[in-house]
Amino acid sequence: MKKTLSCLVCIMFLLSAGCSVGKFFNCSKSSCPIMKKCLKKSDSDRSCPMMKKFAHKKAKPKPCPEKAIAMLKAGNARFISGKAMHPHTDHKSLLLAGSADQGNYAYATVITCSDSRVPVERIFDAGVMDIFVIRVAGNVCDVDEIGSIEYGLAHVRTPAMIVLGHTKCGAVTAVTHAFHGKSHKLERNIPPLIDNIEPAVKRAASKYSNLHGNNLIPHAIVENVWQSIEDLFMNSPVTRDLVKNGKVKVIGAIYNVATGKVDWMPETDVTQILKQVEKNPKRATNPYASSEKSDAHAH
Repeated sequence: MKKTLSCLVCIMFLLSAGCSVGKFFNCSKSSCPIMKKCLKKSDSDRSCPMMKKFAHKKAKPKPCPEKAIAMLKAGNARFISGKAMHPHTDHKSLLLAGSADQGNYAYATVITCSDSRVPVERIFDAGVMDIFVIRVAGNVCDVDEIGSIEYGLAHVRTPAMIVLGHTKCGAVTAVTHAFHGKSHKLERNIPPLIDNIEPAVKRAASKYSNLHGNNLIPHAIVENVWQSIEDLFMNSPVTRDLVKNGKVKVIGAIYNVATGKVDWMPETDVTQILKQVEKNPKRATNPYASSEKSDAHAH
C-alpha cells in the first residue's frame, strides 16, 4: 500500500515536471532513478523529489489584518450560500503541512466554544494551515486560552484574532439561569471555568433589567464576547502591543448555529475596550513570562 501511494505521488511529480504520459509509462521502475528512489520511500519522506518540491515551495506573504478578516467574511458567505470551495483540504495540502511552517500560512487565530455545532474551518470555508483555533466551553479567555492566543499571534504570526461566540451557548445559558436562582450541581472543574462568564451575565442583566431567563441569554452571549476581549487585553501586553502597532486586529463575532451566518460586532467597541484597559492600573504590563507578583493574572 505504501509503495502504491509513493508511486502515485511520483506520477504526479513527473507529470508536473513535464514528463509526458507516454514517456512515463515507458519508464520502468528499475531504470528510472526518480521512480526507483521514491518507491523505496514513504510519501512523507523529504528525500522524495515530490516532498522536496512541496518543502521548498515559497509561501505567499501574509495578508494584512483587514484582508485576513475579509477572507473570513468571504469564506462564511460561501458557506451559508452553499458555494463552499473547501480550500486546502486535498492531499497536496496534507503533504505541505508535513513539511512547512504553519506560521507562513495561517492568517487568523480564532477562539471559540467547544460546542460541536461550531465547526470553525467549515463555517469560514477554510482548510489545513489556514486558522489557528483555540476551543473552550464558553469561549472564555483565561490563562491557558490567552497563552494559546499569544502563541497564535506572536509565533504563528496571524494578523487577525477573532473571539467567536455562538447562539444557544450552553455555558452562557447555565450561568444566566444560575444568576436567576436556577442553578444545579456542577462537576468540580466547571465552576472555575464559567466564573469568567459571570461578569458578562451581570452586565447584560444590568443593561436589560426588564429581561429574564431565556430572553436575557442572547444579550449575555454578546456581552460574553466583549468580556473575553477585555480579559485578553487585560492579561496580554503582547496582544495589546500588536494591536496598537497595527500588526493584529481583534474583532468579536457571533455564529448563528441555526443559519450558519457569522454576525460581526463593531470594531469601534474593541478600540474602546482597549483604551479602557490601557488606563486600568490592574492590567498586566510585562509581556514576557516572569515570577513577578505585580504581573499576576488580572481580573
